[in-house]
Amino acid sequence: MFFRDQVIGKYKILAPLGSGGFGTVFLAEDTWIDKKVALKVPHRQSLDFGELLREPRLLATLSHPNIVTVLTAERIDDVFFIVMEYVAGETLEAISDREGALDLGRALDFACQICNAVDHAHQQGIIHRDLRPGNVLVTETGIAKVADFGTSRFLEIAAHGTTVIGSPPYMAPEQFHGKAVFASDVYSLGVTMYQLLTGRLPYEAPAPSDLDKLMRGELTTSPRLHNPKIPKVIADVVLKAMAPDVSQRYGRAHDLLDAILDARPAGASRRPWPAAGTAVADRDPAAKDIRERLRARDTPPARFCWHCAKPLHAKTVTCPFCGEKQ
Repeated sequence: MFFRDQVIGKYKILAPLGSGGFGTVFLAEDTWIDKKVALKVPHRQSLDFGELLREPRLLATLSHPNIVTVLTAERIDDVFFIVMEYVAGETLEAISDREGALDLGRALDFACQICNAVDHAHQQGIIHRDLRPGNVLVTETGIAKVADFGTSRFLEIAAHGTTVIGSPPYMAPEQFHGKAVFASDVYSLGVTMYQLLTGRLPYEAPAPSDLDKLMRGELTTSPRLHNPKIPKVIADVVLKAMAPDVSQRYGRAHDLLDAILDARPAGASRRPWPAAGTAVADRDPAAKDIRERLRARDTPPARFCWHCAKPLHAKTVTCPFCGEKQ
């Protein structure tokens, strides 16, 4: 739809970044302020204008360092597009495909960041419905940012998301029946954790004949079968996140985040995780502080940037040094 060096309003197209089921994303330059941005152009341009605005309006309710920020929406020469922050880096899927099973601490760090982002969305009444490594961008400094809320839905509209949407290997059993709830995102997070910890999916995309087995949990095996180095306490967290019965699963992303943090032994951020089977008798004495810092549910007083640690004015919203929202 756009081509290299094309100028659309104040945006100059630099290169295509990728294409998915809902749209194509381009790297562009905002020529007024000399800043790189990402332009997402929906495939279905014929939709009602209000429907086209649904995703940017939904994203505008979310402001979090682990969520890709929407800057504005434009309609120029009858082409509608969403202007978003440009995240220099790669997807978590690309990292997983290249490296296989990640180091335990690194895998759980990504999991906590994604939980952090999803928890913020859940607090706004929003379910993502398509969480997977391919929809998580990782900056050059290791910050994970959840993207592609095009499939999201406000749960206040209905008791649950009523459309069958998602990527089958990561979809919770109830999603195949069009009954997505907050815990459906938790299931997708569990599958993502499984993949990061083992370098493989727990199962391939379920065939129609496999759905009954999925509902009964018969397709899933412990991640320790594929990576014995995973502590049992962490494997148990992953399996509970992937429980086929919603009532047996963590209900919200912050419940999963709490479970991951509770599994951390004292000093886990500085020393290796315990070997598989090691009893975890001591908990991190700073766990409560870590929870509050990781969740970032409310914007804290901005004295120092959370990202680059440089001093900020007390009322600063965006760090002038690294550009990260506070």
